[in-house]
Amino acid sequence: MAFSRDPLDELVVPDGTEAQERDLVTDGDVLVGGRATVEFGVRGRNVLAGESAEFGGAIEADGDCRLDMWCDVAENVLVGQDAYIGERVHIGGKLKVAGDLDIGDDVEIEEGFEANGWIVIRNPMPTIVFLFVYLKHLLLIGEEDAAQRLISELVDDEDEPEAEPLVIPRNATVGDDAWRVSTPATIGSDCRLHGNVRAETIDIGENCNIFGSLRARGDITVGEGTRIHGDLTTRDGDVTIARDARILGDVSCDDLELGPDAEIDGTIRADGEITMGTTERERE
Repeated sequence: MAFSRDPLDELVVPDGTEAQERDLVTDGDVLVGGRATVEFGVRGRNVLAGESAEFGGAIEADGDCRLDMWCDVAENVLVGQDAYIGERVHIGGKLKVAGDLDIGDDVEIEEGFEANGWIVIRNPMPTIVFLFVYLKHLLLIGEEDAAQRLISELVDDEDEPEAEPLVIPRNATVGDDAWRVSTPATIGSDCRLHGNVRAETIDIGENCNIFGSLRARGDITVGEGTRIHGDLTTRDGDVTIARDARILGDVSCDDLELGPDAEIDGTIRADGEITMGTTERERE
């Protein structure tokens, strides 16, 4: 996993991520910024959440789980390895940890907890906050190699293939109704998501199904074979729709580029040029 900037400055949905009933399911890690609201439960490898993050369902982590102070989880937290639970965290269900548990002061767990390893009750340093502050410092002073080594040591698992993490930025809101961020949004290929996407810019990969509209200040790119079940609107940007993609709604933008066999079911409102043929993404 390579970062060229603060890793929480963009919404990143990796390939194959799905919204399954009440859960977001991904093969890799889940990184949630401070004060973000995730109305779903989450299932992934390692789950790390910053201060005051909220989850509307359960957390299931195959590896480690780290919840910093003031986090709120509506249902169970199930952890396959070790867990860090920060000060004043609230868990609405059970906490079950297969490994060691490091738990802070004034943690409320409504249905009790159990751990198969060591249990340490104290008020330790909120490690997820330290991780991102330290990582950002390394990037600011140009130590990208050191930042890469730090990330590799903390989240890479030699026994499993590396997967891109699901990253939800600080102060974001993610739910069935809408995915709202003030950052760019990148959604990988073969994803199935519910909710309107609101972001600075939006880039969607191939063969996705997005059950909602897309709205951005800047550019929007829709990959080959993707279906958008809603309108597509930019305030000041261009739209690129790749081969065989389909928009089941209206499109409003500056310039519009359509790949072969791309379809728009609704009205097109383009202030600039409309180009039909091979898109820039396909030429690359």
